[in-house]
Amino acid sequence: MNILSKIVIPLFILLIIFYGVKKKINIYDVFLEGAKEGLIMVFHITPTILAMVFAVNLFLDSNFLEGILNFISPILDILNIPLNIIPMALLRPISGTASMAIMNDIFIKFGPDSFIGRLASTLQGCTDTTIYVLALYFGSIKVTKTRYALPVGLFADLMGIIAAFIITFIFFG
Repeated sequence: MNILSKIVIPLFILLIIFYGVKKKINIYDVFLEGAKEGLIMVFHITPTILAMVFAVNLFLDSNFLEGILNFISPILDILNIPLNIIPMALLRPISGTASMAIMNDIFIKFGPDSFIGRLASTLQGCTDTTIYVLALYFGSIKVTKTRYALPVGLFADLMGIIAAFIITFIFFG
C-alpha cells in the first residue's frame, strides 16, 4: 500500500501527459495558461482571506466567546452537554482551522475515544465552514448580495450541530 500511494500521483501526471500528446495538445502552453489563471485567482482571493483571518482573530481576542459560555453554562449542565465543545460548535461555521485546533485540544485533554472526543469528531464531520466559504467564494467573484445563502448555510450548520449531538448521545452516550 505504501508503494502504491507513492506512485499514484506520478502515474496520474504521466496519464495526463500521454493524453495531451495523443490529442496533440501543447501541454506546456496549457500548463502555463492554467498557472497564470491560478495566480490571478490567488490575487483576487487574497484580500478576502486576509479579511476573514482578521475577523476571526478579532472574534477570538474579544472574549465574546467566554461571555457566551458563562451565560449558557447552566443550561448546558442541565442538558448534560460538555462545556468544552461549545467553542468548537460556535467557531466551526467561521473557521475550520480554529475548530480543528479546538478539537485537537479536546483530544489532548480528554482523548479521541472519550465521549467529548467522539462528539468533537462527529461535530467536525456534520458541519461546514459556511461563513468562510461564503466570504471566499462570493468575495472572489465580487458578489455583494448573497440573498439566502448565509441564513440557509447557518441553518444547515445548526442542524448539523444538533445532529452531531443526537448521534453522539445515541451511539456513545
